[in-house]
Amino acid sequence: MILSVLMEKDNYKQALNLLKTEQISEELICNVGINRKSAMYDKPYYKLYTILKKIVFSKDNLALELYEATKKLTNSKVGGAWRKHFFNSNARSVIAREGLSVLNTVPIFHATSEKTFNEEFFKIMHIFKAKATLSDYFDLNRRYFKITDIVLFEDNKVKLDVLPKCYIDMISDHLLDIAFCKTKLLSKNVPLKDIGTFFEIDIDDLYEKLGQALGTSVSNKKMAKKVIKNERYARFNKLIDDKFDKETLIRLFSAFESRNDDEIRNLVTDNADIPTIFEYVLGISWYIVSERKGDVLEYMNLSLEADLLPKTHAGGGEADIVWKYDKTDAYPKHTLLIEATLADGSNQRRMEMEPVSRHLGDYCLAHPKDEAYCVFITTYLNNNVISDFRARKYMEYYNNAGEYIKGMKILPIETKELKTLLKFDVKYPQIYKMFDVAYHSDGAPKEWYEKNIVKEAGIYNGENV
Repeated sequence: MILSVLMEKDNYKQALNLLKTEQISEELICNVGINRKSAMYDKPYYKLYTILKKIVFSKDNLALELYEATKKLTNSKVGGAWRKHFFNSNARSVIAREGLSVLNTVPIFHATSEKTFNEEFFKIMHIFKAKATLSDYFDLNRRYFKITDIVLFEDNKVKLDVLPKCYIDMISDHLLDIAFCKTKLLSKNVPLKDIGTFFEIDIDDLYEKLGQALGTSVSNKKMAKKVIKNERYARFNKLIDDKFDKETLIRLFSAFESRNDDEIRNLVTDNADIPTIFEYVLGISWYIVSERKGDVLEYMNLSLEADLLPKTHAGGGEADIVWKYDKTDAYPKHTLLIEATLADGSNQRRMEMEPVSRHLGDYCLAHPKDEAYCVFITTYLNNNVISDFRARKYMEYYNNAGEYIKGMKILPIETKELKTLLKFDVKYPQIYKMFDVAYHSDGAPKEWYEKNIVKEAGIYNGENV
């Protein structure tokens, strides 16, 4: 496919014609290499050409020389591709010992004329250059596609998300009708229907197509939202099963503690900053301890890619995660605000004490009938932060209108203890009880934390974590 595209270009056609008709020289090989930086970068190809020509037409035993010549190519990816193409062993000693027998049977060795040989050499040269360029720009190109929020990258395949796919399926037969037509509208902000009338479809037909794709019946916007949401959660749960088991989550929290950012990006994504990934991993962890109940994709205050990996923190002056719990035998109906930070030391005091209490206070004032509390999660707790949050139990909080509430329930916890709870499959009913008992307990902040959080988490044999 790549070759067919390249060989349709006029400059490639002209270069190949030169190679077939002109006398071969180092300068000619450099020119037909079409190097975007400088023709001089392609000087090593002349030696490759002369060695290969002797092997093909004179059967000279120059396998080792060919191998060494590929090492001289300025792009290491290109050189590696040449060696993989020609050699069935990459061991220099084997090549020296076995000679031509170590070479793969590739089309250029079957060339019966110089013209055929030149054409094959030209194709090899440019296919590996093109593939190296595509490799270099792979990540950037993928980022551009992901910006659209309609493309999924799963199992080494690229595919459209379910609703965009239904839409494209409905209009695809007409796309080629306008593909090569000139228009002045592409740079203007106009409705798609102004570019092509076929872009405007009957919404009921789209609902029907969506239903067919998901094996259900969809007849209105509400049903469409529901089935799309169900499909997203099916993908999200599969993502957790495949990528975020509890061992991986524990490993990630350890990486956050040591600030091993490279490992964090490798395990999650390199499309988001580390604090955003921290919130995302916390959201998944809390979803697991909540036995995968609750609308976690809604509760997380994050913007996600179409593949449900994190992109950015959404902002908006509210808690990082706002979790709604219905009444059970273990706890009443309530709202949990989860605040997360990687700040430590004096930075933690400066950055977190005010916004955490403000978010909870504002929520309680805005929802006076709701029972609500906050959990503050970090990799390292500053003792003065613990002290401040404990003091909030007795303090008034005022909003700008002068309204106030008396006392707030804020519980701090380190990721070390959260790893314990994850490792031993402790679920939210037990965690709620631990926090509630801790809130109603007294003691100096540092000792209170050791007794009511560290020790209580430790009853699950967490000291082995």
